[in-house]
Amino acid sequence: MRPTPRKALAASALALAAVATLSLPATPAAAAPDAACTPAQVVANGGFESGATSWTQSSTSVVTNRTGQSAHGGGYYAWLDGTGGTHTDTLSQSVTVPSGCASATLTFWLHIDTAETTSSTAYDKLTAKIGSTTLATWSNLDKNTGYVQKTFDVSAFAGQTVALAFTGTEDSSLQSSFVLDDIALNTADGTTPPADSTRTPISPSYTVSLTSNTAGTVWTGHQSATFTNASATPLGEVYLRLWDNYHGTCSTTPITVGNVTGGTAGALSVGCTALPITLSTPLAQGQSATIGFDLGISVPSGADRFGYDGAFSFIGNALPVLAVKDGAGWHLDPYTNNGESFYSLAADFRVTLDHPSTLLVPATGTSVDTPGTSGRTVTTATATQVRDFAWAAGPFSKISGTSAAGTPVNVYSVSGISAANAQSMLTTARTAVDAHAARFGAYPYGELDAVIDNNFWFGGMEYPGFVLDLVSTTALTHEIGHQWWYGIVGDDEYTSPWLDESFTDYATDLALGKTGTGCWSSVSWASSAEKITNSMAYWDTHSSRYSTVVYGYGKCALHDLRRLIGETAMTKLLKDYATAHWYGVSTTAEFKAAAQAATTTDLTSFWTTHRIEG
Repeated sequence: MRPTPRKALAASALALAAVATLSLPATPAAAAPDAACTPAQVVANGGFESGATSWTQSSTSVVTNRTGQSAHGGGYYAWLDGTGGTHTDTLSQSVTVPSGCASATLTFWLHIDTAETTSSTAYDKLTAKIGSTTLATWSNLDKNTGYVQKTFDVSAFAGQTVALAFTGTEDSSLQSSFVLDDIALNTADGTTPPADSTRTPISPSYTVSLTSNTAGTVWTGHQSATFTNASATPLGEVYLRLWDNYHGTCSTTPITVGNVTGGTAGALSVGCTALPITLSTPLAQGQSATIGFDLGISVPSGADRFGYDGAFSFIGNALPVLAVKDGAGWHLDPYTNNGESFYSLAADFRVTLDHPSTLLVPATGTSVDTPGTSGRTVTTATATQVRDFAWAAGPFSKISGTSAAGTPVNVYSVSGISAANAQSMLTTARTAVDAHAARFGAYPYGELDAVIDNNFWFGGMEYPGFVLDLVSTTALTHEIGHQWWYGIVGDDEYTSPWLDESFTDYATDLALGKTGTGCWSSVSWASSAEKITNSMAYWDTHSSRYSTVVYGYGKCALHDLRRLIGETAMTKLLKDYATAHWYGVSTTAEFKAAAQAATTTDLTSFWTTHRIEG
């Protein structure tokens, strides 16, 4: 989200009136990294986006982007076996595990599918080894519907150069495919938090069918969600986030869920935005389940990310999505109107929207319209690997174009937006999507829809493949930047808002040719508690400083980092970091480790000076 210029200027004025300038130390000179432990990720090309570079494979078909399987992130992956005959595939890389570190953790994502029908015999096997030590063996009995992350403590290999190897074997009949992606070996010192424990449930797939009233303000129908437990801990319940109940009351919620199947619904909590569902049967690791429910959506009045402005409805965060559980438990943070609270894993959506033909319905994903019953149209939107789904409905004016790199772009304008302004926003969107894609990776979501209304109080708001915005070149470039920073490279927006807002504002500067020269020299902290990396819990009680620090100081810190490590290193850092976290989740600790690995300069003082903690 990008605040309106009025809101941002007001926040800056309040900040200047409330704080005195703090003299900051100069950017630190280059220093040798700590000899004891420099946290690092030591697997080269672990996402296979450079093909087989750095890997030794038994045949040229192991590292691939061919059809038949899909990557966990990016476009390439490693596919062992899958031939249906006697066969062995191998994949290996020599890695050096640094000495002096408190921990070393190997992680990778594994998907297994098989044509074997047995429930008792392991005919086909995959073995993972480091050095001469076997880490684990899986077989056709471990088949799963999506990727599951595997984690191993390999600290015992500190100071050694060893082979990381995978061997897949098939017997004479019935194929088994062992698919690997996003392999990493991270080291950490004693003060660096360990890698996040497994996030679950993974690989959500949502199927939705809704019918609207004549105005597009009320939608009713059914939704189902299929998901997999990635954790070694059995999953006995899930939570649905009904975010837009913030916009109503618990006695009259705008989002209603009923007739739940596949589990039993509990009582709403967290301002009626969290609905627990106890599953009919607890899921072991790798097992999947489906829940279903009737869904009702009543859009309130107001030019909001969930609201209607005259004849135009904006329906963001209205579809219930699965909450995330990790080592900290369920993430059930409250809704914030100051920024975002949203945290979800990449998912697939197929959404069918039955509406009057007088209404255009831009939506996340790629849409196809077909005739419905008399006077109605059925819009079917399909989206893959997105964190949320949003749409709008109204008698919009629509213009379309295609970016130079081939992305279809649509601009939908409410009444009162001039044709010249709409055309300007189309030009901005076409330019911005290509500029961001060139820096961070190809735009993966098919078409891009921008819905323009100058009455939006919040400035702009991002959803995958779909943004709400004012007539503003800067704001629209920012919201399109969010397609990468939060959309593709996800994060916990409540806990770490800087990971999407600071990075997106930095990307916006680059796309608009701004270098941020001298911007860090104007930084003034309101208190010792104020940090770029503070959560929304802090910013909701210091709202006048949110835009100044998270957007302004955050992007200036990234400009400063670029000047410190160099243009080439910074460009490569962000491109590689996006690739490594494609459709995944970023954390501050992971970014700091990646930045440190990109330079020989010790960044400890940099993080302290710029108040980047985590």
